[in-house]
Amino acid sequence: MSLSQSAEKTIADPFSEVVAALGARSVRGTGLEAAGDWALSFDGRMRLKFIAVTRGRCWLLLPEHRPEELVEGDVVLISNTRYTVASHPAVEPFDGMPLYASPGHDMVRLGSGDETALMGGGSGFADGSAAFVLDALPTFLRVDRTSSTAEAVARTLNALRTEVANAELGGSLVAERLAEILVIAAVRAFVASSLTTSVGWISALADPRIGKALKLLHANVACRWTVPMLASEVGMSRSAFTQRFTERVGHPPLDYLTRWRMVLAQRKLRAGQTVAAVAAAVGYKSQSAFTHAFKRTLGRTPRSDEDWQAFY
Repeated sequence: MSLSQSAEKTIADPFSEVVAALGARSVRGTGLEAAGDWALSFDGRMRLKFIAVTRGRCWLLLPEHRPEELVEGDVVLISNTRYTVASHPAVEPFDGMPLYASPGHDMVRLGSGDETALMGGGSGFADGSAAFVLDALPTFLRVDRTSSTAEAVARTLNALRTEVANAELGGSLVAERLAEILVIAAVRAFVASSLTTSVGWISALADPRIGKALKLLHANVACRWTVPMLASEVGMSRSAFTQRFTERVGHPPLDYLTRWRMVLAQRKLRAGQTVAAVAAAVGYKSQSAFTHAFKRTLGRTPRSDEDWQAFY
């Protein structure tokens, strides 16, 4: 059996593996019903968040981005940025964070009526490696209603709305899982509709050859990969593969591999594994070579991550 066949059976979904390795956690499902003039602002956080309009219409305002009008049925995904949802772009916003701060405050109502209804939720990350995902996604993504995932998004959204509105036993936990499913569905839609000009490893998964190379790297991170090996596996010349990989992913193949190895290494170190054990697990024959790569990539030594674990 070839290396590529074996690897693809081992892992066929790099996105799921990355999210799991980053310690992804669900952000609780929340709701908003509003009427009249209103506007709520929210700070930027290292997370993937969706906003869905289940009734009426509203506006989404993002820094350095034109106002986006959202209507019933629209679902958008936003990443590490502050944002405002409003009845109109001209309405002065106030901080919406305190409204949802207390446990159990998952539904907020503004004004008398429910002209507009929104649902929100998503996935956050447990450590500073979240940029590995967020940097590969646009700040703002509107899910195409005609995409193959649109129907799944609609079904999941309806289920989430029911859980948040009824507040039944176990509803918060169910809402968290449904919110996570919506984020994944939105990312799928992004990958499926991504143009060849989109840069980042997530959009590159849609490229048959570069996507295959990414799967191979994630399937066997400890392998002593070379560019000729990868190029041969995906049926390209070395130069063509390097150029295409760099254009689609934003990093040369082995640079990308090093970044991913360091993401995995951080998680292993913070779980209490020794530097020597982690070095071997992510493909380094010597602890010194691993330490050099870790410091070059992350700007600190792996020992500092062990120390972080000790005092966390």
